[in-house]
Amino acid sequence: MPRTRKPKPADVPDAVLDEFAPPGPLTAADVEAAMRRFKKALLERALGAELTHHLGYPPGGTKPDETPNHRNGTSGKTVLTDDGPLALAVPRDRAGTFEPQLIPKHERRFTGFDDKILALYARGMTVREIQAFLAEMYAVEVSPDLISTVTDAVVAEVTAWHSRPLEPMYPVVFFDALRVKIRDEGTVRSKAVYLALAVLPDGSRDILGIWIEQTEGAKFWLKVFTDLQTRGCQDILIAVTDGLKGMSEALAVVYPATTLQTCIVHLLRHSLDFANWKERKPLAAALRAIYTAPSAEAAAAALDAFERGPWGAKFPTVVASWRRAWPHVIPFFAFPPDVRRVLYTTNALESVHARLRKIIKTRGHFPNDEAATKLIWLALRNIMAGWDKAANYWHLAMKQFAILYEDRFTVPRT
Repeated sequence: MPRTRKPKPADVPDAVLDEFAPPGPLTAADVEAAMRRFKKALLERALGAELTHHLGYPPGGTKPDETPNHRNGTSGKTVLTDDGPLALAVPRDRAGTFEPQLIPKHERRFTGFDDKILALYARGMTVREIQAFLAEMYAVEVSPDLISTVTDAVVAEVTAWHSRPLEPMYPVVFFDALRVKIRDEGTVRSKAVYLALAVLPDGSRDILGIWIEQTEGAKFWLKVFTDLQTRGCQDILIAVTDGLKGMSEALAVVYPATTLQTCIVHLLRHSLDFANWKERKPLAAALRAIYTAPSAEAAAAALDAFERGPWGAKFPTVVASWRRAWPHVIPFFAFPPDVRRVLYTTNALESVHARLRKIIKTRGHFPNDEAATKLIWLALRNIMAGWDKAANYWHLAMKQFAILYEDRFTVPRT
């Protein structure tokens, strides 16, 4: 006797499917139409269940004596969903006290539609481009004001994110700037947008904040570091940067025990800018002896040898740039190789900047600082969602940090 297959819990009975689509071959349009009918029926059923809970008795059931309220038909309502507009029959009660939770009163957008707008906006599409996309893909006519309202709703999230409590200690924080065109007092200016990428004691990464430069130099960085301290960050072991103006002075005030380290790769790239393409490879090989030296003394000797050699004679500006940055280069040589690999470059932050540039390059300029911050934060949210691994070389470096910094390097208990 053949065995009958038991339906799986996730299987939908054929009788239910027949209600929404006829048996037999279906086109893609037929499937989409059936899905919309199913979604409409499911939403209306859920709204009806909410009204049953509100009244205390089901449709056609006996109304309790203590319940004067009763059903009063339905009202039509068109809701924007992630599949397009959907016409629903929303149940009503006689007393007008029913407040639907699934689709609240006066709400015209269902869960998922706003998220789709934000996803498009976070990928660099303008308001007009999002409007055209929704009209083409979902046959939904949405006004620019509605899209702006949806995107403006994230401002509160950005404010909460930028005010969130921080860890008391970060082993390494990378600081770097991204240039963004923003309209300011009727003039489009190229403003520096600074990000701080921190490596936590367990090797995970986090963006601590977004700051748009309003003033220059030490005053700006004093504001940034004070903000970090106010939010709970009491110690930064090493700050890695690219010779940003005024940072060393401000860092000495707020975090006097922090070691400021110049990014070696930035310094190397700046040096190679003085050479033509044929000279870059041998010049880089000559400079390698400096930053791979085993100690600060050996690195200073290598720099002296470079200056006396043919490359130093040909490129005195390269020697001068290394001399100027030398006070913030030599801390690098006090660390063992495992820690040097972590501090060698700000590439982790530069890769974030590269992804942000791809998103903002089509925007021309932003109308104000808030608009720039809003888009950058949405893009960062997508980028950080993919950070599921520890920073490169961190597991080896963590042991060295624990030895070098002893009581300052604390791993939070989970």
